[in-house]
Amino acid sequence: MPASFKVLHDPVKNYETIIADFGECAIGRVAPIDLGFWWIILLCAYTKSTGDTSLAELPKCQRGIRLILTLCLSEAFDTFPTLLCADGCCMIDRRMGVYEYPIEIQALFFMALRCALYLLKNDDEGKECADRISKRLHALSYHMRSFFWLDIKQLNDIYRYKTEEYSHTAVNKFNVMPDSLPDWVFDFMPTRGGYFIGNVSPARMDFRWFCLSNCIAILSSLATPEQASAIMDLIESRWEELVGEMPLKICYPAMESHEWRIVTGCDPKNTG
Repeated sequence: MPASFKVLHDPVKNYETIIADFGECAIGRVAPIDLGFWWIILLCAYTKSTGDTSLAELPKCQRGIRLILTLCLSEAFDTFPTLLCADGCCMIDRRMGVYEYPIEIQALFFMALRCALYLLKNDDEGKECADRISKRLHALSYHMRSFFWLDIKQLNDIYRYKTEEYSHTAVNKFNVMPDSLPDWVFDFMPTRGGYFIGNVSPARMDFRWFCLSNCIAILSSLATPEQASAIMDLIESRWEELVGEMPLKICYPAMESHEWRIVTGCDPKNTG
């Protein structure tokens, strides 16, 4: 899906042309993965709120849904049901360490898959796509709820992880080093509460709180009822850090010192 559109005016012919930007003009030249998901989600929201199914049932809309999902559900050199991404491929438009398996893309991916199930017609092409979606949803929900979820119990388990474990019986499946746990997360995590962390990949976990993805996890039922309640408990317990005098912060904790200049491309909105 295009990230934006530009109107190109030809003064000689007095003619205007709409040009789509698929990321080739974006900062960092990164293709926006999340836009295809938002298109499916918004189409589903329109259909459910108005009761008008004629737009979603148009052949070109059905084909658009299938094309987006074919791209996302295709086989690749990956062993996880999550979606592998480039850095800067979603709402956070500068390099912020959201590459590989960022929570925002995974939550949107899950929600888009559920919306697509609602929108796809019950024909041969729709059934084939729906079968692939159902299988992926099952694997994705288990993976996210098991490995991206963090609460005080899971935090203590990670702190006691052994490393370099082999075979399917390994407890530390991603070979996360306990020493990589940031100091702030112990103070941030309340006794009652939890959240989906920013990223999980081999030997790397991003423990930052990302607001949008955790809220989408609740809306899409990616979070179980218990996890949804725990996310809201966390926001209530850490109101000063996550809200304070402003709307919910996109990310916590904010980057410090000169790190934001190096990591975000001198974008002041990403600093404390």
